[in-house]
Amino acid sequence: MTEKDRDSGTSASPESILTHSGRASEDHLGFVNMPVFRGSTILFRTLDELEDYGAPYRYGRNDNPTTLALGKLVSELEGAEGTVIAPSGLSAVTTAILATVAAGDEILISDSAYDPTRVFSVEGLSRYGIGCRFYDPRIGAGIADLITDRTKAVYVESPGSLTFEIQDLPAIAAAAHARGATVISDNSWATPLYHRPLQLGADIVVHAATKMFVGHSDAMVGTASANAALWPRLKRTHRILGVATSPDDSYLTLRGMRTLAVRMKEHGARSLELAAWLQRQPGVEEVYHPGLPTHPDHDLFKRDFSGSGSLFAMRLREAPRAAIAAMVNGLQLFGMGYSWGGYESLCIPFNPSNIRTAVPWDVKGQMFRVHVGLEGFDDLKADMSAALARYNEASA
Repeated sequence: MTEKDRDSGTSASPESILTHSGRASEDHLGFVNMPVFRGSTILFRTLDELEDYGAPYRYGRNDNPTTLALGKLVSELEGAEGTVIAPSGLSAVTTAILATVAAGDEILISDSAYDPTRVFSVEGLSRYGIGCRFYDPRIGAGIADLITDRTKAVYVESPGSLTFEIQDLPAIAAAAHARGATVISDNSWATPLYHRPLQLGADIVVHAATKMFVGHSDAMVGTASANAALWPRLKRTHRILGVATSPDDSYLTLRGMRTLAVRMKEHGARSLELAAWLQRQPGVEEVYHPGLPTHPDHDLFKRDFSGSGSLFAMRLREAPRAAIAAMVNGLQLFGMGYSWGGYESLCIPFNPSNIRTAVPWDVKGQMFRVHVGLEGFDDLKADMSAALARYNEASA
């Protein structure tokens, strides 16, 4: 199957899109992979070419074949009109937000959103006379009561960062659209393979592509994809801000995405199995994984998602810092790092109460975020079992 086949209306599965989209082998001497186009200056042969502002390539900041190929691939997966590529997940988030709000407006943001998103909304937007308020991630249709004439955007992150609440995106989108507000959804956890925000009512969907898209912990990239109504504003905002991505990072993302379907299947199955296993371990008081039947939002998860991501959280009983150190310092396979989505497993302690404002986090116990990588599964269980034993012993 070629890209021309899809352009003519031939349907394709996500797996086939991931394998074939954005390659354009026929334009590059038959090479399977899109080459890395490094360059700033694009030469024009005639004055007519120089003055053709509709040409696909005019200057290397945004008009790069490698980066545009990545945007084409993501757009196909998301069912989007178009996609811009940013140099980090946060820059994709900020570009999407700035495409939807202006001075005098406000944005409503889920209280369980990614912390850098919160910081930008509080500290960054205030410099431009834009307000922000945080809402209960489980508010659903009740968000209608929070929307005012100033509200121009609603930001959704499902599941929520760290605490993994599933949001009722269709209900939120219906309430927002009824008042003329735009909906932005962070889909980094499930990817478009397992969750389709644009089909559920979102107008823009963003990804920390650094995570699952890249998949190898070796590039920083973000994406923002829009429906037909919002695409011109998103594209123009991206260009005005000068948010440019290295073609090398775009290439690494393209390369990572070729295996996204098989990686997501493995990451998702492993995360769900480890989460269920952890529920049965001594000292584990709660596991926060929306794929588990015990999760309070499991019914919403089953309705709107077709699979699980690699990430979840667990809560252990309260213990002194020495117990936390004993647990994580002795880990052999689980590393400590602030990212996730790579082939390596990760486990870090955190405290949600530090960033909650709309819904205070007052649950007692020590929280850990777990990313399940591709190591031997029995080896991961053995490593985590030993870690829990150290924690329990040090907290006794």
